Amino acid sequence: MDLSEHLYSVLIVSHAEKLNKSLTDLLPANQYDPITVVRDAGSATRAFLERRYDIALINTPLPDEFGTRLALDICSDSGSGVLLLVAAEHYPDINARVMQHGVLTVSKPTSAQMIQQSMLLLCGTRERLRRMEEKTASIEEKMEEIRIVNRAKWLLIDQLKMTESEAHRYIEKQAMDRCVTRRRVAENIIATYK
Repeated sequence: MDLSEHLYSVLIVSHAEKLNKSLTDLLPANQYDPITVVRDAGSATRAFLERRYDIALINTPLPDEFGTRLALDICSDSGSGVLLLVAAEHYPDINARVMQHGVLTVSKPTSAQMIQQSMLLLCGTRERLRRMEEKTASIEEKMEEIRIVNRAKWLLIDQLKMTESEAHRYIEKQAMDRCVTRRRVAENIIATYK
């Protein structure tokens, strides 16, 4: 999928009004929407509770904390990409602390091109994470189906004195005959014998 086909929601966390305006103008509306701007870590935390953002751009320092704790919290609690802007003198130390957690750090002052390239990197990373989240959800669904089918098998074994293979064949045949999933057949069996 072309990255330009997807809109990425962005949370800008910055106390600097001039930079907020520059960043908002720098991010094209056909690729980044909505763009929400908050001024401190507390407001950012509340914003993340209200909705998920694809990307968080944090301009340090913030009035209520430096910004690294917020960046680390976002990375650990969500699949959002995080871009941390730090003063050049703090860059080596901060980058060493947050890089292992998946935070992308850029030293200030920076250029519009560097911000745009960093945002594109975060968009690519967000797509990779989105695919991984979908795979995880699919695997969890399949595991839940297996648990339900196994529960139904044990009910058939217990209630109808079937063998495990007979119970398995019974559920498979019912699913095929009725053109429904094995899970639906298993749920009906569980409802019947519970």
